[in-house]
Amino acid sequence: MRRSSSTERAPAVTAAVSWPKFPYSASVRISLGCSVLVVSLLFAWGAWQRRWIADDGLIVLRTVRNLLAGNGPVFNAGERVEANTSTAWTYLMYLGGWVGGPVRLEYVALALALALSVAGVALAMLGAARLYAPSLVGRRALLLPAGAVVYIAVPPARDFATSGLENGLALTYIGVLWWMMVCWSQRLRTAGPGQGAPDGPVFLAAVSAVAGFSVLVRPELALLGGLALILLLLASPGWRRKLLVVVAGGLLPVGYQIFRMGYYGMLVPSPAVAKDASGAKWAQGALYLSNFANPYLLWIPAVLLLGLGAVLLVVRSRPWWVRHRAPAGSSRLTRTLQAPLVVVGLFVFAGLVQAVYWIRQGGDFMHGRVLLIPLFCMLVPLAVIPVVVPDGTKISREAGYLLAGATTVLWMSLLGWSLWAANSPGLGRDGTWVTHSGIVDERRFYSQATGHAHPLTAADYLNYPRMRAVLVAIANTPDGALLLPSGNYDQWDVVPAIPPPDAERTPDYIGPHTVFFTNMGMLGMNVGLDIRIIDQIGLINPIAMHTQRIEDGRIGHDKDLFPDWAVAEGPFLKEPPYLPTYLDENWVIEAQAALKCPATEAMLSAIRGPMGPRRFLSNVMHAADFTRYRIDRVPEVELARCGLPTPPLKGDKYTGLPATGP
Repeated sequence: MRRSSSTERAPAVTAAVSWPKFPYSASVRISLGCSVLVVSLLFAWGAWQRRWIADDGLIVLRTVRNLLAGNGPVFNAGERVEANTSTAWTYLMYLGGWVGGPVRLEYVALALALALSVAGVALAMLGAARLYAPSLVGRRALLLPAGAVVYIAVPPARDFATSGLENGLALTYIGVLWWMMVCWSQRLRTAGPGQGAPDGPVFLAAVSAVAGFSVLVRPELALLGGLALILLLLASPGWRRKLLVVVAGGLLPVGYQIFRMGYYGMLVPSPAVAKDASGAKWAQGALYLSNFANPYLLWIPAVLLLGLGAVLLVVRSRPWWVRHRAPAGSSRLTRTLQAPLVVVGLFVFAGLVQAVYWIRQGGDFMHGRVLLIPLFCMLVPLAVIPVVVPDGTKISREAGYLLAGATTVLWMSLLGWSLWAANSPGLGRDGTWVTHSGIVDERRFYSQATGHAHPLTAADYLNYPRMRAVLVAIANTPDGALLLPSGNYDQWDVVPAIPPPDAERTPDYIGPHTVFFTNMGMLGMNVGLDIRIIDQIGLINPIAMHTQRIEDGRIGHDKDLFPDWAVAEGPFLKEPPYLPTYLDENWVIEAQAALKCPATEAMLSAIRGPMGPRRFLSNVMHAADFTRYRIDRVPEVELARCGLPTPPLKGDKYTGLPATGP
């Protein structure tokens, strides 16, 4: 028997590993290229016109500064709190800051966020084009932008494209996963040599790893990535491939979760605890949905896109995945699950469930922010749509022209809505006021408050109330102090630090400073890393984080720790005349006693104690308990909860009731 030569084997090898190639017509290639280019340029231009860096984006940069300084992934040195929701964005910014060197971190964040936002939309369009590709082989057709135009037309989408937050990274992640899952779904039924999507172990491991990476981009994206992993697992034949999916998909997220539990002593990032992400505020969530949808009449594109989807189903009366049957050796389960329609359903379903989750949770205080990613997930299958010139092979030419005309009319209506929505006033004047809803147009709010049309750097935020004053207060208290925001925006209330013994004081001595304030991002980026910053809502304050959620508090800010706790836990003078008059000395005494609760001490030791193997393992074992742990923000009630005696108090106890007497 003659042995095959290497030249005879080459075509077979090439066909097995080649990337998908479809013989598009010139009209398909040109229209797709033009669609991607035009939409990308419009999105980039629109986002640049609304460029800014949010206060929450500056929170990320404070953590990056600590990483670059060698203090670890923390907000305050010596206190292991994971202040950022997106782990991947934090470390991507760290890499960008390390590579950028002297370039300001704000500009690195701006460039990365904008580039990733545009790339995410482009990838979604390429994935959708790939979805329709087999049906367009050899046919004259145009690929026109639809869902992509809807997304970039919504003003908050352009606002958060450069906000310094992880929105751009999330778009790119969804775009990559969408394209890879479409390629995977087409493998069984793609006809012709060299046209099959790569289905070897390398590609399967890659798409599994991308799916597993979801939770590191945004915790709620674990739904999308998890469903993709389940789909890959069920459809993969043989235990070896199933094991590959599990290992590749779980290695990075499980590894980081172990690190999070050991290093931070938590199961989730601190914002998830601070905002009680498992809580339910349906009424507030419905208000958030209407706040997002009503200004832009989002029901109009929803109806138009549903109409376009229905027309596409009629045009593709016998889809290619029906005409090209799966190989006989594949199982029925594989043939059922490894199909494009299943992948389309997965992304639409994941986006819908994410939207319902955010509505249940109450939404956010930033207009539209948390519903953008669910919206994008649901739009990717129709990011571009085909308009096919009828050839009379599948349906009559008359019917084909009628359907092509209907598609064109719907598409042009969609463009008309997009042009209107892109230039709509949005929330109008109400967008810069914190009303009963608690929702604001965050970009416009800070533009107005700082006097900068495009607040990008921490220095731009110095015009925000109290910001310049805090620098003056720190400079005027070299012996250290706790700074509390006063009613006067040009000054801070000062609680002096306990003076050190004269033997420890040196000419260059600088005392400890703690600033108690809500806007941690702008504050953290305008002061040194030696200044401790804590907040009352619990994003970075481990005590406030573990208090109970206030039922009627502002969404996203519905925890409110009294400043008495900041005095109690720090090295500050705790009696009059050093206390501001709005603080009660007895509350400080009770808070100081409440901090000795064994469970509270264990929780704080987990994040403040020296890190070593024993501490790491202990944190892993108790991370679930620390995550669930809650304290009461009223010191007296917290003492009772913990079973601690009330310490000796001074003078009359404050009750909040008017004094009585003759």
